[in-house]
Amino acid sequence: MKNDKTDFYESVYNIVKQIPYGRVTSYGIIAKTLGAAKSARLVGYAMNNVAKYKDIPAHRVVNRNGELTGRHHFSGDLSMAELLENEGLKIKNDKVVNFTAVVWNPLQEF
Repeated sequence: MKNDKTDFYESVYNIVKQIPYGRVTSYGIIAKTLGAAKSARLVGYAMNNVAKYKDIPAHRVVNRNGELTGRHHFSGDLSMAELLENEGLKIKNDKVVNFTAVVWNPLQEF
């Protein structure tokens, strides 16, 4: 049986699956897209639980300043920075360079 938190997490994951290759979005943008503007932290909790899903590009979710705050969750073969760099993004000091140019906001794109 699903609960409200599970439904919210699933909604977060559905948005994350849509982030285009070579782009990033933030926890806050995802929260606003879901009509829960003050729930960026809850989006972060959802992303902390994403490891069991292989088809969700969690590496494309950063904080509002473009910082790779979720980087410690990437302990596999490639780090969060490496995954983003493989998509053509530039990372410096655990931050997306030119963040505003590569940020994806579904409320503005659709």
